[in-house]
Amino acid sequence: MKLDPNVPYNDLPLLPPDCNLDSPEILKKTISASRALAELKGLGITIPNQSILINSITLQEARTSSEIENVITTNDALFKAFAAKTGQIDPATKEVLHYRSALWEGYNTLKTQNLLTTNVFIRLVQTIKQNNAGVRKTTGTHLSNDKTGEVMYTPPVGESIIRDKLGNLETFIHTDDGIDPLIKLAIMHYQFEAIHPFSDGNGRTGRILNILYLVQKNLLDLPVLYLSKYIIEHKSNYYRFLRAVTTKQEWIPWILFMLDAVEQTANFSRKRILDIRNLMERTVEKAKNELPDYMYSKELIEILFHQPYCKAQFLVEANLAERKTAATYLKELERIGVLMSRSIGREKLYLNIKLYELLADQHVQSMPI
Repeated sequence: MKLDPNVPYNDLPLLPPDCNLDSPEILKKTISASRALAELKGLGITIPNQSILINSITLQEARTSSEIENVITTNDALFKAFAAKTGQIDPATKEVLHYRSALWEGYNTLKTQNLLTTNVFIRLVQTIKQNNAGVRKTTGTHLSNDKTGEVMYTPPVGESIIRDKLGNLETFIHTDDGIDPLIKLAIMHYQFEAIHPFSDGNGRTGRILNILYLVQKNLLDLPVLYLSKYIIEHKSNYYRFLRAVTTKQEWIPWILFMLDAVEQTANFSRKRILDIRNLMERTVEKAKNELPDYMYSKELIEILFHQPYCKAQFLVEANLAERKTAATYLKELERIGVLMSRSIGREKLYLNIKLYELLADQHVQSMPI
């Protein structure tokens, strides 16, 4: 029976799906994706201060994941807002920062309870949207073509139905059923998006769950998989394969797509971490050679890599210097070409030029001042 996109999909099948998950094509791709993810995890251990990765890479993940939902901000606006204490932050940038907060909150939740439950899903979406949203209770939710307005899909309706399907999803996530975790990742991501349990924020919540699931399964130590980059670069295929599962129960192309997303973004994230580490090492050498001996310390350089913008307060909070001395250190780092100062309201921020260029793929000289 053909699915009517205007009718709520209350008959969304429960998990696990009725399909062959052991095809040679899936198993081969699972092996290569698992290898790439393991290499990424192993590399993260080599970074001396892992908060460097959490801030730099998760901010990029937050921006790109939000961009998929047409919440657009610039790298510079995002990095400045994260560092500065200012009320002059545009709504889109605020929403991206809320995504980052939700990701971090979910990561910390796993440390204490190690479960992905409906209550966790709700807390994530509430943090993203900064409201008291819960599971959808009203009718009228549907997904439409942005260009034509045509209804493409109507998710299940009725709070009890939605909660039942979320309960089935929870059971699937936590059941040791022999399905490889990366295959389960693809399946659970489809199911969450198909249930579409919230009035808004489903896509971003679902993408946070992807990362948290990998952490839960000990496939990552840190939430540093830049998965949204792959999705936005293959956005049409992402939605096409999702829809094919809904309309034709074509699971294999969707699973292969998600496995490739994991593999490609693990390789990308690994390269980015190596680039950050190499840049930090070069910056250490430059500071050691060009700063006065009393001023240089490896801890000082690490602070500059927590995020692209730094300020004197960060050095004070790290017990590296008093405020006046911290300001002198940052001015000296600007003198040797590591930093560039900018005034944001009453604050003076210092941009780590090369780190920004690495993360944003944008030359500082072309940025608006």
